[in-house]
Amino acid sequence: MSGLRHLTASEWRADPHAQRRFSIPEPDPAAAARLRDLFGGPISAVDAVRAIVADVRVRGDAAVAEWTQRIDGVQIAQARVDADQMAACWEALGPGLRNALTAAAERIRGFHELQVDDRPRGEQSLCLRPEPLHRAGCYVPGGRAAYPSTVLMSVIPAQVAGVESIALASPPSQSGAVHPLVAAAAHLLGVTEVHAIGGAQAIAALAYGTETVAAVDMVVGPGNIFVTLAKREVFGAVGIDQLAGPSEILVVASADANPDFIAADLVSQLEHDPLAWAVCITDSPEVRDAVSAAFAIRAPAAARAGVIADSAARHGAIVTVDDIEEALPLVAAFAPEHVSLQGMGAQGLRERVRGAGAVFCGGLSPVSMGDYIAGPNHTLPTQGAARYRGPLSVMDFVRWPSIVDLTAADFDALAPVACALAEAEGLLGHEEAIRLRMEERVR
Repeated sequence: MSGLRHLTASEWRADPHAQRRFSIPEPDPAAAARLRDLFGGPISAVDAVRAIVADVRVRGDAAVAEWTQRIDGVQIAQARVDADQMAACWEALGPGLRNALTAAAERIRGFHELQVDDRPRGEQSLCLRPEPLHRAGCYVPGGRAAYPSTVLMSVIPAQVAGVESIALASPPSQSGAVHPLVAAAAHLLGVTEVHAIGGAQAIAALAYGTETVAAVDMVVGPGNIFVTLAKREVFGAVGIDQLAGPSEILVVASADANPDFIAADLVSQLEHDPLAWAVCITDSPEVRDAVSAAFAIRAPAAARAGVIADSAARHGAIVTVDDIEEALPLVAAFAPEHVSLQGMGAQGLRERVRGAGAVFCGGLSPVSMGDYIAGPNHTLPTQGAARYRGPLSVMDFVRWPSIVDLTAADFDALAPVACALAEAEGLLGHEEAIRLRMEERVR
């Protein structure tokens, strides 16, 4: 059995899961049990994170060290990673991996440099002036896995934007250091401030600052449920990029698409997380059946077959439409993280796709390439957030303050209008502040 449901377009529209919006999933049984052990009784993930964040805000480094020991089982006397240690991690890499990271960094940087907009807008009396953020915090997930690609995707847009100070945080290994691949990638990019701190305590340290971690202006980067909840908790004290949910792919496939490619792409996203999404929309019953058959072979043979089976049972589907054009409103309503257009008919929709975090066009543009080296950022909106935002970008690290420097002629023309509006709103102090200057002008 493939694990992929077969649905018509009307059945897909009626599926409440297909109309999802952002929500925080409940911890799995193991995580819930771990929370009970940590806090001495039943506690929600929201309340647990709120307690950790509040503790770090008040007690700083001491709270960070305590929660790291309790949660990760690691004692950290000094969370900041030594620069020489990061250099040694880079030198320890084989030449093939060094070359791969270097090539990926160059391509990602080149694409993000296309996003730079450093031209003031307007004139002397009224303008917008681009201003990079002063300090950014980049969170890189860790633990049993390593994500040097996330180092590249988080740090490079901040550097291209001109951010002066960048701090990177990633969970410690049992040795108390960040994963060697994370340290190596940071060294490659010239990041000198790396902290071996993970989870909610890392987000709180970046947001509020501690004795050894200066507070940042923006926190970016993906993470687990506790990282996501912590980002939501600190929002307002700092900016955040987004509240990331499980990975998603929506493939639009016409009759000439390669079903093996599609099945492999669905597997590649479902292996991320038991809550990941993988949906194929096609106007071809033959493609539907071939993708289903190919998936039924590939999924059980995959390295993370158990995770894939769980996620496919929840959020795996093939939707059959009467015409490939019918896919467009379905894509817009779902607003997926990744859209993959496969087959010439589907590729013809490229310029009209709306509401996707990123669009991958053609059989030779798999989402997996976007995860590492295609160039655009792999930190993308999920759970419908593609309706209102795009990938992490240089623009996320730049603010545009307005500058008002009115000439006498500007003031004389605008002051009566402002006074009329202030009087209408009953804000007489506002009116007086303007009229005082009007009277001064006529003396």
